[in-house]
Amino acid sequence: MKLKALKAAFPHTLPILAGFSFLGLAYGIYMNVSGFSFLYPMLMSVLIFGGSLEFVAVEMLLSPFAPLQVFLMTLLIQTRHLFYGISMLSKLKGLRFKKYYIIFGMCDETFSIIYSVDAPKDVDRGWFMFFVTLLNHFYWVLGSTVGGLVGSLITVNTDGISFVMTAMFVVIFLEQWIKEKNHASAVMGLLSAAVCLCIFGANAFLLPTMAVIILLLAMFQKPIQRTEVQLS
Repeated sequence: MKLKALKAAFPHTLPILAGFSFLGLAYGIYMNVSGFSFLYPMLMSVLIFGGSLEFVAVEMLLSPFAPLQVFLMTLLIQTRHLFYGISMLSKLKGLRFKKYYIIFGMCDETFSIIYSVDAPKDVDRGWFMFFVTLLNHFYWVLGSTVGGLVGSLITVNTDGISFVMTAMFVVIFLEQWIKEKNHASAVMGLLSAAVCLCIFGANAFLLPTMAVIILLLAMFQKPIQRTEVQLS
């Protein structure tokens, strides 16, 4: 039963393998050139498993100790997982112990697969979701660990490698822009960032920006949803 579920889950995770291998490798190298051994990206990938948060965590570790700022930053960056969890409540019913790991490993890519793909009729649904989560988690840990090990062998100039984080967010934004017909939320994000950048400066605008975005999305949730329904 478990082997059949693993075989059914694996093909759906192949695109994630390609993406996580590259991003994980870049993250591991970034950690290494920032002064951390391969154990840091490996353990952070196992325990945190939040790609964007792990990239940001590098700067957090190199900055002065500020637990409240780190807590707020982490909460705001990962807030979207609250909505993932709410939408997955019905799918997680009856999965017993498996649901706890699925909840822990619920990244964007895993959510998109297990929410949109139904397990084959002859495959246990719970184990299918479990192995999709496990495989994606493994890909990220593997890429990060290899990057951390390879980073120490790189002799070329690695200045600017941290730009991979910026590039990743830009690509995610562009993909969402292309997929969505209603760009209201994206425009809100861009305007919020621009205004907060002008008010708070480049070193302190991120937290206010994310707080403003969440507030605006909460205020205009119903109009945005009505527009999306009309456009669909």
